[in-house]
Amino acid sequence: MPSKPANDKAPTRKTGSLTDKAYQELEELIVTLRLQPGEVLSETALSEQLKIGRTPIREALQRLTREGLVIILPRKGILVSEINPGKQLLVLEVRRQLDRLMARSGAVRRTEEDRGKFLKIAAGLEQAANENDDIEFMRCDNAFNDLLATATKNEYAIRAIGLMNGLSRRFWYVHYKETADMPHCARLHAAVARGIAEGDPDAASEASDRLVDYVEEFTRSTVNAGPTG
Repeated sequence: MPSKPANDKAPTRKTGSLTDKAYQELEELIVTLRLQPGEVLSETALSEQLKIGRTPIREALQRLTREGLVIILPRKGILVSEINPGKQLLVLEVRRQLDRLMARSGAVRRTEEDRGKFLKIAAGLEQAANENDDIEFMRCDNAFNDLLATATKNEYAIRAIGLMNGLSRRFWYVHYKETADMPHCARLHAAVARGIAEGDPDAASEASDRLVDYVEEFTRSTVNAGPTG
């Protein structure tokens, strides 16, 4: 199924090269379950679906493999990775520290141009909350992650968080309708974006902790509920 057409509510993500474009589109398809866990992928079919050459598709799949969203099995094929709820709590242990660090650093190092972009993202998150639009929330969240990586200016933190963003986003999308309040979560994200925009590291880090507190509560309730479906 093709991805949902973009509209004018979400901030535009920088597409960069064809590999970047392929990665962004594939990541969204996987995170929003239009490519299901365990599904076998074909470079040729993906190339035709996304109208992007096979080389960028292959390079994007290699990146998704590093991030744990895709598994390449020699002589067997390319699979979308399965979801492991128990491991998500381990991810959150690391994310709490990294998110706090990046929020503080972003608030200190962001430029005036970044400030306007963070405020635009915060407004997009609020709109997604008001309209209960999960796809728009996911796109705003992704735009926030991209901008925060730029504003933080810490390549080591960026590499570390990049290994977890997609897995965290997919886990959320799979389970949020069961136990989570998406509008509330979107507003918690918006508070982090505003703290960074205003150049207030304390407000940004405190908002980040509140967000992770909520996500951890959601994750524990999901894990304790056991498998569904």
